[in-house]
Amino acid sequence: MTQEERLNELLRYLLREQIRYQNAEIPKDLQGKRDLLQSLMNVREAKEISEEFLAIQDAYLQARAEEKGITDALSLPPSEIDARLVLWQGDISTLKIGAIVNAANNQMLGCFQPLHKCIDNIIHTYAGVQLRYACFQQMERIRERLGASYVQPTGIPMMTDAYNLPAGKVVHVVGPIVSGEVTDKQKEQLAACYRNTLMLCERNGVDSVAFCCISTGVFMFPKAKAAEIAVSTVRDCLSKESKVQRVVFNVFGDEDFEIYKRLL
Repeated sequence: MTQEERLNELLRYLLREQIRYQNAEIPKDLQGKRDLLQSLMNVREAKEISEEFLAIQDAYLQARAEEKGITDALSLPPSEIDARLVLWQGDISTLKIGAIVNAANNQMLGCFQPLHKCIDNIIHTYAGVQLRYACFQQMERIRERLGASYVQPTGIPMMTDAYNLPAGKVVHVVGPIVSGEVTDKQKEQLAACYRNTLMLCERNGVDSVAFCCISTGVFMFPKAKAAEIAVSTVRDCLSKESKVQRVVFNVFGDEDFEIYKRLL
C-alpha cells in the first residue's frame, strides 16, 4: 500500500466514524488530504479504535517521520558550557531521543483545535490517536482516586509512550499561565516543570530528554526569562549526580534560538 493509499484509507475511516463529517469530501491534493487527516485526529475524542486502523495509521505516520527526516539527538553538537546540554532548532516530533516534553493543558488530552500550531497538537498528531487515549486512561485512573473534577496540577509531569514518534517517551507537563507581570510563584512553577521532568525521567530510566519552550506560547511567559529559568534549573539538576546524560533545548523560532544561544 502506498502512502497516499494509506492516507485515503485513514480519511475514509475517520469520516465514517464521525457522523457530523460523513458527507465531507476528501480533497484531491496531497496537502489538503494531510490537513484533513490532522483535523480529524485533532477533534477525535479519546477512545479505542480498530487494530486495522492502527496498523495503517502506524505505517503511515512512521513513513511520514522518515519523509520529514529524523534527527538523532546523539548526533547534535553539545554546548560549550556543559557537554550534556544541546541547543537544537527543529521539529521536536522528528527527534530521536529518550523522551520529548510536551507543553500540555491541565486536561492532558492534547489540543482539540484543528490544525492548531501548538506543540501539543503536533505531538499528538504525529504520535497517533493512541496517545490521546493513553493520556485519557492515566487521567481516569487518577480521577478514580482523587475525584472526577481532578485536573493536572502545574509543574507535575505525566509520562506516556511516544507511539509513532522517533522518541521513546513523551512527558506531558502543564506550565504556568501568565497574565501581566510574572510572579515569583509562576517562576517557581516553571522551574518545577523542568526539575520534576528530569526526576521523572530518572525514575523511569530515561537518560536523554528534549524540552520545548514551556509556557512561552499561548501561556504568555516572557521568552527570555523562561529560557533563563530553564537553563539554570536544568544545570542545577545535572550538577547533583543526575543519571540524565543529555538534555536538548528544542526551539522552533529564530527569536528563541538567539535567546538560548546566548545562554548556552
